[in-house]
Amino acid sequence: MSEWMNRDKRVGGAAEEGVDPFDTGFNMSLAQPLSRSVRLNGFSTCLRLEQIYWRILERIAEANQCSVSAVLSYVDREVHLRHGGVKNFSGLIRVICVAYLLGGK
Repeated sequence: MSEWMNRDKRVGGAAEEGVDPFDTGFNMSLAQPLSRSVRLNGFSTCLRLEQIYWRILERIAEANQCSVSAVLSYVDREVHLRHGGVKNFSGLIRVICVAYLLGGK
């Protein structure tokens, strides 16, 4: 374990154990980037995300009973309507995936 994992963390006076992000079941292939052609509101583009984010997008799509393309098109449309667009769409998708897993917090 690295040095930062061995440091005691004090929370409310009690020591908290660290969590090793590379536990024995960690699947390194989830970090591999994967490019997919997607159609966003009628426009064809390529989106490159790590495989773990594609899995999360599949969960979001399943929860909304739609396709991953429909989820991505919705995000694209809403970010343009609400914020005038975004410079880093892939980054936005990563943040949306993490926010989904955290329950919107």
